[in-house]
Amino acid sequence: MRYKVVINTTISNIEVPELRELVGWERRERDYPKLFERCNFWAGVRNEDQKLIGFGYVCGMGLEHGYLEDIIIHPDYQGQGIGIDLVKELLKESRRYGLDIVTVTYEESKTSFYEKCGFTTGCGAVWRA
Repeated sequence: MRYKVVINTTISNIEVPELRELVGWERRERDYPKLFERCNFWAGVRNEDQKLIGFGYVCGMGLEHGYLEDIIIHPDYQGQGIGIDLVKELLKESRRYGLDIVTVTYEESKTSFYEKCGFTTGCGAVWRA
């Protein structure tokens, strides 16, 4: 079954923290609803029961460069191409939004995934407090 990626879909404040927890990330409940107010746009994917099974967003200064963040797919739905569809739709929206450059930070094990999404991979670094 193909699932539809929806840009700026309505998402309750608890849905993304629940999805984050399912993939083993911190819930970061304090980020919501602030994230929706501050990012450029987001996308969600729902299953046939309207449960959020995919999420991601692009943030930035609104200039030509954006940052792809928090690509999350429910563990029961991983490996079905939903993540690639989600990222590609966010990149299409980036183009419509006027972002000519989108960067992403990811674990090395995800390199192939982001290459399939159209990214040119290279070296980078992350600082975290």
